[in-house]
Amino acid sequence: MPLDHWLTGRMERRLLIIVVVRLSHCAPAGGDGEEKTYTDNISPRGARIFSRHAWQPGDALRVTPLNGYPACGKVVYCQRLPDDRYSIGVNFEDHPVTWSIIRRYDGT
Repeated sequence: MPLDHWLTGRMERRLLIIVVVRLSHCAPAGGDGEEKTYTDNISPRGARIFSRHAWQPGDALRVTPLNGYPACGKVVYCQRLPDDRYSIGVNFEDHPVTWSIIRRYDGT
């Protein structure tokens, strides 16, 4: 079944894959530094990531997979979860991410 991006706002499917990542602000702001966390789902152009901190839509953040290269993206949404964590939607529109786990599944 094709993905209707008009309904979801997404141009491609997200894979339900957990990847350990480090989150930080793209531009050093003298803030809290890095947070080690993990994804809920990923695609080359976006991810849903859990965080202990609230992020604002439009915030630029750096996502660095433990076995990969850093990529900067923008926060699309931030939802508070019942366990005092946050779920953040990140868009990598300018520079798609090449997740190493996806390469293994694609055979590339």
